[in-house]
Amino acid sequence: MSNDTDQPVQRSGSILLAATPIGDTEDASPRLIRALAEADLVAAEDTRRLLKLASRLGVRINGDIKSLHEHNERERVDDVLGRALDGERVLIVSDAGMPTISDPGYRVVSAAAKRGVPVSALPGPSAVLTALSVSGLPTDRFCFEGFMPRKEGERDRRLEELKDEPRTMVFFDSPKRIHESLTHMANVFGGAREAVLCRELTKTYEEIIRGDLNHLIYQTRDEVRGEITLVVAGANAADKDAEDYVAKVLALHEGGMRLKAAAKLVSDETGLRKNELYRAALARKPE
Repeated sequence: MSNDTDQPVQRSGSILLAATPIGDTEDASPRLIRALAEADLVAAEDTRRLLKLASRLGVRINGDIKSLHEHNERERVDDVLGRALDGERVLIVSDAGMPTISDPGYRVVSAAAKRGVPVSALPGPSAVLTALSVSGLPTDRFCFEGFMPRKEGERDRRLEELKDEPRTMVFFDSPKRIHESLTHMANVFGGAREAVLCRELTKTYEEIIRGDLNHLIYQTRDEVRGEITLVVAGANAADKDAEDYVAKVLALHEGGMRLKAAAKLVSDETGLRKNELYRAALARKPE
């Protein structure tokens, strides 16, 4: 595959989402450096952090710099899209990792898709995938849950929804809340659920703590510092009983879905065997 460096990283009249280092500046790609220099507008989650990154990378940002964060993104969507519609190259960056992944950018991309503005991504560092890859937990199926709700009631409802999730789950959390979050997870998921706490990924003081939720609760009993990514094992299908999910299979069937299709859908959601669910539902299916 050719790599013509005479061609701009980004075409005119488009939006480019660029991943930035999650810790180690040397993880920045040459394409990111070029994109920062070539963009007509750089929309950054924190303009001061962007300028510090540019300084470390030795790159001069020649275009305009504007903030785009959770508190002003809704108001700035039209302005950002307008710049792209006028033929300019708009680059969106967050403080670390990929924009839109628990970071600003989603509203802009959603609006751009509806208005036909080209959107592309410049891949790079990701705390989600980095933590998942080193966790040692199953990676064939996983889900990203971002930050847990701050309000206790909303948080508890979310955990109850995830209690039977069979996929490996990835969460972000703050060092001030992680001990409390782990305690609530243990109360809902059970303290024996496997989990891996990743702290300061790719940085000098990177730390990866493995064990079950009870162990992680103990390990975080004192002050915790740094960026936290938590990977939690999915629910073990062996601990579930197909009989507990027969009602859901039958409800889907009564709603018009074929019984085998309903059993497969519930199997995908729970990790239980499709044939086991089908046989159990067939036995209880009204004549």
